[in-house]
Amino acid sequence: MSSTDTVTAPRRIHILAAFAAVYLIWGSTYLGIQIAIETIPAFLMIGFRFIIAGTILYTWLRLRGVERPRRVHWRSAAIIGALMVAGGTGMVAWSEQRVASGLAALLVAMVPLWIVLLDWLRPSGSQPPVVVVGGVVLGLLGMVLLIDPANLAGGPRIDVIGAGALMFATLSWASGSLYSRQASLPDRQQMGTALEMLVGGTLLMLVGSATGEWARFDLAAITVRSWLALAYLITFGSLIAFSAYLWLLKAATPAKAATYAYVNPVVALFLGWALAGEPLSPRVLVAAAIVLGAVVIVTSYRPRPQAVAQPSSGGD
Repeated sequence: MSSTDTVTAPRRIHILAAFAAVYLIWGSTYLGIQIAIETIPAFLMIGFRFIIAGTILYTWLRLRGVERPRRVHWRSAAIIGALMVAGGTGMVAWSEQRVASGLAALLVAMVPLWIVLLDWLRPSGSQPPVVVVGGVVLGLLGMVLLIDPANLAGGPRIDVIGAGALMFATLSWASGSLYSRQASLPDRQQMGTALEMLVGGTLLMLVGSATGEWARFDLAAITVRSWLALAYLITFGSLIAFSAYLWLLKAATPAKAATYAYVNPVVALFLGWALAGEPLSPRVLVAAAIVLGAVVIVTSYRPRPQAVAQPSSGGD
């Protein structure tokens, strides 16, 4: 085995493991959020989730000798935490009080579209290849076929405020994803994740306070189901999957990292079938195949290398 192989093989394994964590774990967090907010106000619940996860991660890193972050790191983390944690995940949790979790998963599938568009429109941005755009559009069509918003919302009427909150969440998450690629963050990627969780969680607690959620917070009324869901969201949704996603933003392209938005609803679908006995119709199976096919198109695309002109020897 060559030295190049020994370097690139672990990297491929790490990328595959990170995609698996983001795909599988985040696919289950929609249900986890819905269970947690049954008895815990939405903004406070998500705030607790990220403050606890961020504190655990920050403390662990400092005990292992990771250097203290500088002021510029905190500033970058504040922007990312505000966009991705507070504006993204926080608004998704709040919206699930008004819309079904399946509809939330469908609307969150807009993230890759926002990322491709914003990456194109930003200064010195890159125009997405036709293949990538086609894969994104194909995935969105598969999502529409997979989930019927009218049925999930209990009828043809969709809560406009909830849907608007989800659109804001996807745009905020996409903006934070792109900003994080160029932001000045600690060399140890996990430290940057910890800072973003701490800042985003603190902002969510402030939002919860401003919207009067403390008046509806009753510690004695929180069920075991909600506590377990919160523990799952902290451990798996935040510490594992969120860290994996932020790492992928630097290890892969934004469009590829955002393909989790297509796979997550498929994972949720099969979890419902396996754990709740929900039926799998032929339409659903076809839609799932389209979604996964779109993910393959976007994640496996490699730009064709351009031919290098050879110096002329004085002939033609």
